[in-house]
Amino acid sequence: MPTFLDLGVPAPLARVLADSGKTEAFPIQEGTLPDSLAGRDVLGRGRTGSGKTIAFALPMVARLSAANAARRTPGRPRGLVLAPTRELATQIAAVLVPLGAATGLNVTTIFGGVSQRPQEQALRAGVDIVVACPGRLEDLMKQGVINLDRVEIAVLDEADHMADLGFLPGVTRILNATPQGGQRLLFSATLDRGVDGLVRRFLRDEVRHEVDESSVPAAAMTHRVLMVSDAEKSDLVRALASGLGRRILFTRTKHQAKKLAKVLTAAGIPAVDLHGNLSQSARERNLASFGAPVEKGGVRVLVATDVAARGVHVDNVELVVHVDPPMEHKAYLHRSGRTARAGAEGTVVTVTLESQRRDVTDLLRKAGISVPFERVTADGAPVVELVGAHAPYVKPAPVTVNHTPSKKPGASGARRGSGRPAAAGDRSGDRSGAPRRRRAPRPSAARD
Repeated sequence: MPTFLDLGVPAPLARVLADSGKTEAFPIQEGTLPDSLAGRDVLGRGRTGSGKTIAFALPMVARLSAANAARRTPGRPRGLVLAPTRELATQIAAVLVPLGAATGLNVTTIFGGVSQRPQEQALRAGVDIVVACPGRLEDLMKQGVINLDRVEIAVLDEADHMADLGFLPGVTRILNATPQGGQRLLFSATLDRGVDGLVRRFLRDEVRHEVDESSVPAAAMTHRVLMVSDAEKSDLVRALASGLGRRILFTRTKHQAKKLAKVLTAAGIPAVDLHGNLSQSARERNLASFGAPVEKGGVRVLVATDVAARGVHVDNVELVVHVDPPMEHKAYLHRSGRTARAGAEGTVVTVTLESQRRDVTDLLRKAGISVPFERVTADGAPVVELVGAHAPYVKPAPVTVNHTPSKKPGASGARRGSGRPAAAGDRSGDRSGAPRRRRAPRPSAARD
């Protein structure tokens, strides 16, 4: 692999990366950097965890730091990154801040769920790069707090996820507010759901780079499907959570994520939850706890809805567990992408009931995954192997983890009577927990 210096990255920026152990470029970086550093518009396609953040952070900082004649102006940033979620915006900013500090640039984030006053203060003091979610950014634009008429380079990250969340109209308005002659970089895993329209409308003579799965080591991500009886699902989930390494357990609903985290913690497996009902401060606190060393008060288990399926990066996640299989293969791939990142190894486990077998088979086929279904018990050899030799599993007393066997197909994580895997996204109305007499209303989508 070439080094960042080989690709033309300025030495001060390459040193920042080297200080964090990054000296060689990943394929998406190797492909896009020569063009983006040269000022070309770029369309980059690659799976989650392929290194896209550094691929656009470097040319942004390099371009803005080279324009010494441009003075910082209150409320008028020169660099803009649009991200679909608060978590992703925060993590992008974490990459940009040290790069900017090495070249005299400052960075701020703009998203909903928190007070806008600190964001206003940062903008009025003058900021070079803004990392924003569309909703709050449009609010500040309407209030006259920010003007995008001096943006020299704009980045749209996770464009397909923007489309999934219904943000494309806002993204279009925002990009229309930036100068037509500016450089634009768009990164997306797919070009469906209107993303291709953004490319045609806003990118000029773009260079396209795509990183396919062949660029990822075949042994990096191992997929397993564990078929278990209704009665033993709770024990199996608890067993999979009990290892020494970091692991993320994905559930279908906010209620289930919250309850499972509490059940695991009470069972001696400290866990935190991440879902749309949490305040921004609680999200940040729980993510920080999950990313911190255990000896410093961190936890090894994160129980999350699909709010964590994209844009959340924590090093060394060794296991992802689909407690409830998602409905769509894209959601499966994005959830699974929280492990085996940047060349590291990881395992993905899908917990499946007999009633879900047909739909999980179809899900995996669409995702391009071919693995056998393994019939297991919670204390069987395959599970002990996954948990790890250093943390042998002792079968606990019976504990219910948001699951009551259904009399109809598709019991846990499935729509009543459908036998289908759970739908992706943050939904209320959990049907895999204790029986309910009425369905909770589905909340409107959170607006970042």
